[in-house]
Amino acid sequence: MQTTNHIMMIRPVNFSFNAETAVNNAFQVAGAAEQAQEKAQQEFDRFVALLQQNGIDVTVINDSPEPYTPDSIFPNNWVSFHEDGRVVLYPMFAPNRRAERKPGVLTTIFKRFSHSTIIDLTEAEKENRFLEGTGSMVLDRENKITYACLSPRTEKNLVEDFAEKLGYTAVCFRSVDKNGQEIYHTNVMMCIADRYAVICMDSIPDASEKQLVEDAIKNSSKQLITISLDQMNSFAGNMLQVRNAAGQTFLVMSSQAYHSLTPEQISQLESFNPILHSDLRTIETNGGGSARCMMAEIFLPESAS
Repeated sequence: MQTTNHIMMIRPVNFSFNAETAVNNAFQVAGAAEQAQEKAQQEFDRFVALLQQNGIDVTVINDSPEPYTPDSIFPNNWVSFHEDGRVVLYPMFAPNRRAERKPGVLTTIFKRFSHSTIIDLTEAEKENRFLEGTGSMVLDRENKITYACLSPRTEKNLVEDFAEKLGYTAVCFRSVDKNGQEIYHTNVMMCIADRYAVICMDSIPDASEKQLVEDAIKNSSKQLITISLDQMNSFAGNMLQVRNAAGQTFLVMSSQAYHSLTPEQISQLESFNPILHSDLRTIETNGGGSARCMMAEIFLPESAS
């Protein structure tokens, strides 16, 4: 199944602009907000409330003040949970992000959900090789395709290693913003849902790679919905489809992303599912990530107890 009703989110205690990630994240803005932690916590709480009001199950885990982890609000980069019970841990580019892999987080999840195997890819950090989870890779879980735009945070060999271990086909390509800078994470330029895909095709400069991606999406029977470079810059690619306990699907995004869309695009998306959006401006400007980055999907089976 492409969507899940179970989401893990980490409530921040030390959220701030992270200079270690800003070196290759053009979406971050230094000094974008005073009281960033306080504002981010308010945005986080409103976002969680919106999801829960629509019947989406959210496991909220409070971050710990130590070790210092200013980007802990984006847990999908260091862990992914799969329906066959496997859990994958990922190698992270920024040293202070590696500390986000706090044992207490997994302990909390494993109290409620069953897991079989932990696949630990983090040794690659010692060789300065990185793959930042479902930020680096956008997964078509039903068709077993992983889409990955290559960057300093997304190494092709690691994408292929993940694909081999979990039975996926890797579709790798280059993606750049309007200034020609590499897109740091695939999930800011595309989103795969059950029956459609949202993607900034204009960010893929190579014609053959663009065709490769387009063919993979269309061959998996998904409708292609394109966004512009400016819309991508407003986090319109950073969306996630989720569902509630009743099985109804929603497309979740930030308010900035929503307001960047045209009426035609909104109509297209709403023909598939309702849209949920929340104001995440402080998190987006300081953290360089948006709604999708904040949600780690849990596909693990629930424990019988």
